[in-house]
Amino acid sequence: MLFRAIISRFRYQTLSSVVLLTTLFTSAPSQVLLRASSDSDSVSQQTSDAALVAAELRRAASLLQLGKADEAEPILKRVILAAPRNPDAHNLLGIILDQRGQFKEAEREYREALRLNPGLLGALANLGVLLARTLRSREAIEAFESVLQRSPNHPQATLNLGLQYVVRGDYLRAVPLLQRARELGLDSYEVRYNLGVSFYNLKRYDEAVTALELASTLSPNSADPLYYLGLVAWALGQDERAGDLWEGATGLRPEFPAAHFMLGEVLSKHRRYDAAKEFYERALQQDPTKAIYYLRVGGVHILQGRFELALDVFRDAAKRFPDRSDVHYFMGLAARGTGDYEAAQASLQLSLQRQPDNVDALALLGAIRGDRGDFPQAERPRDKAKVVK
Repeated sequence: MLFRAIISRFRYQTLSSVVLLTTLFTSAPSQVLLRASSDSDSVSQQTSDAALVAAELRRAASLLQLGKADEAEPILKRVILAAPRNPDAHNLLGIILDQRGQFKEAEREYREALRLNPGLLGALANLGVLLARTLRSREAIEAFESVLQRSPNHPQATLNLGLQYVVRGDYLRAVPLLQRARELGLDSYEVRYNLGVSFYNLKRYDEAVTALELASTLSPNSADPLYYLGLVAWALGQDERAGDLWEGATGLRPEFPAAHFMLGEVLSKHRRYDAAKEFYERALQQDPTKAIYYLRVGGVHILQGRFELALDVFRDAAKRFPDRSDVHYFMGLAARGTGDYEAAQASLQLSLQRQPDNVDALALLGAIRGDRGDFPQAERPRDKAKVVK
């Protein structure tokens, strides 16, 4: 059956866990810049005011470190009112707004801090974190690289740049940065886990296992390291171990569609289709945004001859993914199984509209026309399929 021949073409795309560290106060407060008053303040008065502002900044920073942003905010607003050109006050206020998800306002504060003091690395690093959180990866990378050009041993910028490369799938660049972050004292679960993810994607499986096992030791209740250890075992052909690891992952996190899906893959590989279907359906129920989950559920129905059930699944998939050629192809395959050749041909035509060189759709269309005795018309898509191959 055609389904068996092409089922291996679908690879599940995984997302790595990313943790972005925000720099609170990386250096001593910048020189305090007070507004000029209408009369001539004495040098001693200016010194006193500057000392007061610096003390308030330290107090606000301490409150932030303790997680008391609501108490720190009014202090910073008073400082900005008294010393609007103080970059550290704007940077710290940006952190509070950033933590609340007020990204537009936080970005404005970070950029004001940098306008007042372009050398304030804490503000630049924090701006990079905000840009990463708001999915402006290219700008975030530029910000982190700029920090590292000025301060090569900046630990948070090193880690955050490495994590951005993980997100972008640039694992060759990610690995040395994550290793460097570890050397700089940020040897944490996040570093080890993302190193493991990177090594896995680079097919450096021994190093991936070492990093992921340590990550699991550092955070025993985290399911992600077990999931990736399962992917490593699966890549090495260790199916039983992979299944055990994914079962462990779902035990820690029952709502883990990717792990349920991979359990279905193991069972399907060993032709245990009824059991596989349960895990595929669980994955689909937990995350209906993945086309591959629909294809697997419907595909198992096809393998077991339940074409009507398969057709229902693929119809749902076509509503959510109308532009995917493979969804329409499988609808055609299921419709053929029910004997509805008109519907099958219509679905295959939709598949070919989206992917004219879809060999499987061309071959199946030719087979359906042959089934109906239309042999001259059957040869056209078959001949094209041969040419494409």
